[in-house]
Amino acid sequence: MKKIITEADVVANYKSAGKILSVGKDDIITPLAKDKIKDLGITVIKKTESENIQLSSLPTVLPPAKKNTVVLGGDHTGFAIKTLLAKLLVEKGYNVQDVGTYDESSCDYPDFAYAAAKKIKSGEAEFGILIDATGIPSAITANKIKGIRAATCYNEFSAKSAREHNNANVLVIGAKSLGEETIKSIVETWLSTDFAGGRHQRRLDKITEIENRNL
Repeated sequence: MKKIITEADVVANYKSAGKILSVGKDDIITPLAKDKIKDLGITVIKKTESENIQLSSLPTVLPPAKKNTVVLGGDHTGFAIKTLLAKLLVEKGYNVQDVGTYDESSCDYPDFAYAAAKKIKSGEAEFGILIDATGIPSAITANKIKGIRAATCYNEFSAKSAREHNNANVLVIGAKSLGEETIKSIVETWLSTDFAGGRHQRRLDKITEIENRNL
């Protein structure tokens, strides 16, 4: 079924989902909406016909959105990579929440690391991905929030280990430290790896005990 995407729809989507607008294969975007999309720097993702069918056949009672939601955040050095990852995640079927920054103007990484970490803590998103120049300062910031386990990863092995052994819930990437293909591979490894539990849970319990005593 065709849907008319208006300027108001674009603005409402921008406020709730950031710079990603997902539309149906046959949806019609009005001229005013196109202008607003250009002004806001929004990336339009068109769903395929099969994706539309899958979405329309979902049960009435959906699981919590957090189970399929990733929050993205980063400073000006991570803006380009954040935009690339947002598109990749939407294509893979994830709901994306973008807490900024929304352009390459100089800004402060703690603002966005904190905003993303708060969404994880509140249950609004299952995972977070933060991007700055090295992947270090945003991890330091996010880990100040109780319940956050942010891991700076620099290859597939560190990403797999962070999820499998440490049950990390925030992935942090250095945009100036790694190439685009490596970053995409790290993200895909992260998202496809589950926590192993067992002896690793015992060690996490000790971390939680330390956290509870000091935060």
